[in-house]
Amino acid sequence: MNLELVEIIVSFFSGLPHWLATIFISTLPIFELRGAIPVAIGVYHINPLKAYLLAVAGNALPVIPLLLYLGPVSNFLRRYRYWDRFFEWLFTRAHHTHSESFERYGTIALALFVAVPLPVTGAWTGCAAAFVLGIRFRHALAAIMTGILIAGIIVTTITVGTDTILSSI
Repeated sequence: MNLELVEIIVSFFSGLPHWLATIFISTLPIFELRGAIPVAIGVYHINPLKAYLLAVAGNALPVIPLLLYLGPVSNFLRRYRYWDRFFEWLFTRAHHTHSESFERYGTIALALFVAVPLPVTGAWTGCAAAFVLGIRFRHALAAIMTGILIAGIIVTTITVGTDTILSSI
């Protein structure tokens, strides 16, 4: 993660208690818990278990509103020709390139997609993928929440391991 960006985020939330800043950082689409956990442990010195729980809670906050409102927002935007073309292209492309794997592996594929702690994966993108691929709300919610929990474990483990290695040098 870019250190300058981390400094900007940390200074932006500097007036908040560290636990609340951790929650807010994990709600942001660029950072999610992949950014919040390292900041909580490395910068705020929050206990790893508490950092994990706060970041998971924060990352889960936008999931239900996203799953519920991506459809109505896209329907509203589709009234305009530009957005209608965009969504038509998006849906056609997504169904053409990804629907077979999602049909075969179902919500497990969505959970694993969200769980992989890499850029452009995570809860926000998982919600968009669930919407575009037409995955039902309760299946999408379960898969995304599972992915968030797994991603949190991975990121916390990597952060604690890296912190331990760096402190022993």
